[in-house]
Amino acid sequence: MIVERRIVEAMERGEFENLSGKGMPLVFEDDTFVPEDLRMAYRVLKNAGYLPPELLIEKEIQKVEDLLAATQDEKERYKQMCKLNLMITRLNVLRKRPAAMEKEQAYYEKIVSRITLHSNAQKSDEKNEKKE
Repeated sequence: MIVERRIVEAMERGEFENLSGKGMPLVFEDDTFVPEDLRMAYRVLKNAGYLPPELLIEKEIQKVEDLLAATQDEKERYKQMCKLNLMITRLNVLRKRPAAMEKEQAYYEKIVSRITLHSNAQKSDEKNEKKE
């Protein structure tokens, strides 16, 4: 074949010797979850430095999760938890995937129960100290 012959000739001339990434494994993009009609457009946007809305929301979710983990104030935690759940809902709507593949929402009640238990334990410790 013509193509194979030209490749062999280019190899003999050493045209493949100084290529960037030589000896490195090829990295294939996994775009299986991107609808076929959007793959080319997403690739063009990615190469131009833009991200699809889903990835922008994922980055924002990560920031809010980090902020939530570092926040001590219960009111601020509640505010961030509401924001987080809204963003997760928006992401799940954008993805149009089966419910089993949706990102799970975080629940404020679980956090409050931990904080409340911790607060109640501190209060009982304080009462015991006062009695002594």
